[in-house]
Amino acid sequence: MGMELMEIFGHLGEAEQTAADPNLTGGDLTFGDNNESDEVSLEGLQDELEHLQGQKMVSNILGQGSQLREYARDVEEKLRLVELESIQDYMKESDNLVSLHAQIRECDTILTQMETLLGGFQADLGSISSEIKSLQEQSMSMGVKLKNRRAAELKLARFIEEVVVSPNMIDTIVDGEVNEEYLRVLQVLSKKLQFLTDNTVLKDSAAMKDVIPELEKLRVKAVSKIREFLMQKLYALRRPKTNIQILQQNVLLKYKYAATFLHDHGREVYPEIRAAYVDTMNKVLSAHFRSYIQALERLQLDIVTRNDLLGVEDAVTRGSGLFSRAKEPLKNRSAVFALGDRASVLKDVDEPAIIPHIAEASNIRFPYEVLFRSLHKLLMDTATSEYLFCSSFFGDDTIFNDIFSGPFGVINEHLNAVLPNSFDAIGLMLMVRLTYHHQLVMSRRRVPCLDSYFDKLNLLIWPRFKLVFDMHLTSLRSANVRTLWEDDVRPHYVTRRYAEFAASLLQLNKDYGDGQVLDLNLERLRVAVDDLLVKLARMFRKQKQQTIFLINNYDMVLAVLKETGNEGGKTQQQFEDLLKSSSTVFVEEELREYFEKLIAFVKTRAGEDAGASNPQPITLEEVEPLVKDFAVRWKGAIEVMHKDVITSFSNFVCGMEILRAALTQLLLYYTRLSDCLKRVTGAADLGKDVVSISTIMYEIKKYSRTF
Repeated sequence: MGMELMEIFGHLGEAEQTAADPNLTGGDLTFGDNNESDEVSLEGLQDELEHLQGQKMVSNILGQGSQLREYARDVEEKLRLVELESIQDYMKESDNLVSLHAQIRECDTILTQMETLLGGFQADLGSISSEIKSLQEQSMSMGVKLKNRRAAELKLARFIEEVVVSPNMIDTIVDGEVNEEYLRVLQVLSKKLQFLTDNTVLKDSAAMKDVIPELEKLRVKAVSKIREFLMQKLYALRRPKTNIQILQQNVLLKYKYAATFLHDHGREVYPEIRAAYVDTMNKVLSAHFRSYIQALERLQLDIVTRNDLLGVEDAVTRGSGLFSRAKEPLKNRSAVFALGDRASVLKDVDEPAIIPHIAEASNIRFPYEVLFRSLHKLLMDTATSEYLFCSSFFGDDTIFNDIFSGPFGVINEHLNAVLPNSFDAIGLMLMVRLTYHHQLVMSRRRVPCLDSYFDKLNLLIWPRFKLVFDMHLTSLRSANVRTLWEDDVRPHYVTRRYAEFAASLLQLNKDYGDGQVLDLNLERLRVAVDDLLVKLARMFRKQKQQTIFLINNYDMVLAVLKETGNEGGKTQQQFEDLLKSSSTVFVEEELREYFEKLIAFVKTRAGEDAGASNPQPITLEEVEPLVKDFAVRWKGAIEVMHKDVITSFSNFVCGMEILRAALTQLLLYYTRLSDCLKRVTGAADLGKDVVSISTIMYEIKKYSRTF
């Protein structure tokens, strides 16, 4: 119906809709008999219409009043028709509406039943929730009880396990032999005893009162049997020719838990076992080291005596009297000051110790540093084995010092007897270096037990080395020059001693951290030997011989230092300077011997002519004798100088360098003379007597090739 009304109003135009508006019409504004419409007051409307009648718009509107009423009646009629049709439609659908009403009531009934059922379910769920909550509380309570019962059961089971003493354990401890099974039972007994110690509160329980006396009896019996067993094994260490390390590794370490048991539960017996082991090993090792040292002493080769000092007269050069002491073989005397093959002992640090009876059967003798290395190799191996055993067996490495107090005493006694009688500075320095290498070996093994011993050993050796070194120094400073002097310009044997000695110490000082101390002492020694050489040189009558003597000795020192393959450092540099200065002196003396007037003229007149402000002219009479004399004698003089150098210097290479320097200096002098001739009036007349520079250079090259 609403759609039909819209269609009706849709056919009205804009003007028609305006005319049909009841609010804009001045006629009958009521539609039919509709008494329910709102009453509208029209008072004063007539006056207003009359007043506005003259306006065109109002007149038009009022003229269309009848048409609007017709439209209104038409619309009202249509509405009535639509209403009647709607009523007819409702009447046609009345059965359906009755059926729909019945269905709605039926649904309402069903929903009411559902509501009742759901209300019952809700009540049931509330009841179930309370029951579940109750069950949850009961479950939690039962869980707590179960946990407590399990904890109590665990503690009770442990308590029963710890306090119950099985018959098998009693039989094993009382009647069983000490073996691996016995050690396993000991571990069980130890746990039970430890349990009693840790839980003092439980001692008042009835079970504990019954068990404690039985466990104490088992403890006493076990301690007694273990003590007897270990004492037997310790006594076995005292038997002659017993391999101690094998017995320790294969027997004692196998039963080390027995010592642990005594330490934990046999405090009244453990100190006795410990003291017995210390006493046994102390005596056994002391005896072993004493016998080994005695065997090594029979192999010692004495190279150096108290008379083998740098500044002492060589015994070989003196006549041997009837009652003179027997001398060391010459092949061994060479090692008194020279290092030689003795340094090889530093490479043999890790080699096995010497077996004395094999070496003695082969009639082999060794310098003391070799015996020193062998002794300390044995000490390091023995100490390492003993330290590790004590740490494992007793769990205490402090016992090592108690055991080795005896062996240390034997070795110190030996060293205190040997070192005061040792005058071998090279051997002492080798011992210092060996001690350093031994410390490195023990450090690599991570065994610190010999650290303090090696520190004390260094404090024994270094002062002795310093004392022997000072003896060498004193022998040079207080040497009897007249006794040592020999009428020979070749290198002195004292110089060779010094060179070998210094080269040996420099070689042993390489790559070590105590170089400054040794360098200072070597400098003192160098000054002393240089002073002695100067004193010996002054014993020669001629200055030339003194210079030759010094050159030969300086050159020999440098040759020995370079021969070792080491950088001589400051010592070598100082001797090179001494050799250079002495060589310069010799060159001047040698040239002055044959060309004295030429040299004097060049140094005086040639220099005066070149540098004076008012130089006195050089005359022909001054230079003519010099030129003619040089032309006559220069070749012969060079030949004599050549022979003189050959016979004077023991080192041909050094002689060649000195001869070359002398001839070069001669060439310089003659060149200066030639420069003077250019300024002399009439010098051209001397042309036939003037030797050309090229001729002299050719002669110099010829003698240089001779070498």
